[in-house]
Amino acid sequence: MRNLLEFLQKYHHWFLFVLLEVISLILLFQYNSYQGSVWFSSANYAAGKVSEGRAEVESYFSLIRVNEELTRRNFYLERQVTQLRRLYGEMVEDTTDLWAKEMQFLKRYQLVPAKVVTNELNKQENLLTINCGADDGVEEGMGVASGHGIVGVTYLVSDHYTVVIPVLNTSSRISCAIRGRGYFGVLRWDGKDAGVAYLEDIPRHARFKRGDWVETNGYSSIFPPGVLVGKIETVYNSADGLSYRVKVRLSTDFGRLRDVVVINDKTIAERARLLQSARDSLKLNVKE
Repeated sequence: MRNLLEFLQKYHHWFLFVLLEVISLILLFQYNSYQGSVWFSSANYAAGKVSEGRAEVESYFSLIRVNEELTRRNFYLERQVTQLRRLYGEMVEDTTDLWAKEMQFLKRYQLVPAKVVTNELNKQENLLTINCGADDGVEEGMGVASGHGIVGVTYLVSDHYTVVIPVLNTSSRISCAIRGRGYFGVLRWDGKDAGVAYLEDIPRHARFKRGDWVETNGYSSIFPPGVLVGKIETVYNSADGLSYRVKVRLSTDFGRLRDVVVINDKTIAERARLLQSARDSLKLNVKE
């Protein structure tokens, strides 16, 4: 307390000076219209700049949520476009009932938003890491997609992070089909161009053309049907000449990949149990 009193006594003239300055400024701006208008304009400008800066900061951080929402919406919209295209080709049937069935089908899938933490592009066995894990409901063997198309399959899962085997990994194998043609094959990467993969084992009798889209066919439990993969650029003969090897320009730009979703199919466990039961039953029948 004594130190405080000594401090005030030592610098009391400065406190008095500041107090008189404040009083004089108040009297100046309050009782003089011109000076008051200048003060009001300056104060408004300063407050406006502060508010503008705060709005920009809030807008920047809100973009994170916007990007996540856009990724989810793009994925759903792509799926709905695929289903609408199929419904259009089946106009002779009850489209109302078909639409209800397709919407019910989409409800099977839960999308877990995530961000890419690390991403490799220059290796043969590229991997990427996303910032969601077991605590978010992610398990091994789930599909990962962006708003532009497929990304890969979950491989190793911890509580808060997941390692993904992307399409750009020479060990990746994803079942895909040519949109509207019905022919399917296996998507593989040759370890070279990060924007290109190859759809292999397309039968020789297949009819398609450059510019056709490739999408997931839904035959596995990893991806639902209709998730975009890319566009056909070139068609080659396979090494043995018995099938086609199709060059596909990937729709996902892995060099700019930021926001993704993990596709959680709620029926995977049920189908896995049913398949295991069928296999066990077959083994028993063989033994008998």
